[in-house]
Amino acid sequence: LALKRMSVRKDYRGMGIATALGRTALAFARQRGCRAVVLNTLMLQHEAHALYERLGFRRHRHYILPTAYGRLANCTITTYRYDLCGTR
Repeated sequence: LALKRMSVRKDYRGMGIATALGRTALAFARQRGCRAVVLNTLMLQHEAHALYERLGFRRHRHYILPTAYGRLANCTITTYRYDLCGTR
């Protein structure tokens, strides 16, 4: 399962909503027999990195955005992975 564009409006951050959304996504994937949940974040999304690591995601890969801007600005993408195999 690929998790895309999860966000919480700034006014509501720090209330546990993102953690609940993340856990719900993991439960959804687990119930449907997915082997893993993967996602990408930009280098500037420090809160997102911390959230995913608290939820148990592991850094899977690091790469520079494969565009002219990405190379010029050294824009790094981090791929996270949460393995669901054996966690039923």
